[in-house]
Amino acid sequence: MRCRKAEYWRGLRVSLPIMVGFVPFALVLGAQARMHQFSLLDVPLMTGLNFGGGSEFAAVGLWTSPPHVLLIVGVTFLVNSRHILMGATLAPYLRRIPRKIMLPSLFFMCDETWALSLTDARKTGFSLPYYMGISSGLYGSWIVFTFLGALLGPILGDVTRYGFDMAFPAVFFVLLRGMWKGMGSMLPWLASLSVAVAAYLLLPKGWYVPLGALAGITVSWMQART
Repeated sequence: MRCRKAEYWRGLRVSLPIMVGFVPFALVLGAQARMHQFSLLDVPLMTGLNFGGGSEFAAVGLWTSPPHVLLIVGVTFLVNSRHILMGATLAPYLRRIPRKIMLPSLFFMCDETWALSLTDARKTGFSLPYYMGISSGLYGSWIVFTFLGALLGPILGDVTRYGFDMAFPAVFFVLLRGMWKGMGSMLPWLASLSVAVAAYLLLPKGWYVPLGALAGITVSWMQART
């Protein structure tokens, strides 16, 4: 029991810097949701039921009155489809965990949780308490601060003018640095970046996420075969 508690608190401690990084763009999302006529209750419901920042920003950006439900669902699916690839990468480390425990736990998987857990699993094996420590910190802080953004949004106005939206890419750059394995890993990243940028510029909103991920995986697979 002590070991599980220690692992949980280790995960929670590791998540603290990212929780701080969550604050600015959680406030941005909450404020933007209010600008699109979301109620105070709608915001924590959205962020709690669909724990995926990218798809939530996309949904808010597409929101109209009345909303185009099929369009929003389709774009949300495309943006969240990266979780299929993330889950496949993590799957070999989850074989010893019963499905009735594993599947509900994966609801809390986001990009940051996945990156930190995968890095740790490659070193010492997958620790579910560690994963849940990270997840509880990030999930709770995301809901709380998106709600605060919705609460303060009408007072602050457009919070992106303060540069809060830059926190989103900053967090991902930090995660990428933590997963860096040397120059050999650069080619899949460059392929993913190039395809994602091209898709963002040329295709409808949302396609850049799965296409960029597939490009990176394809290049990695080709490297592994050579």
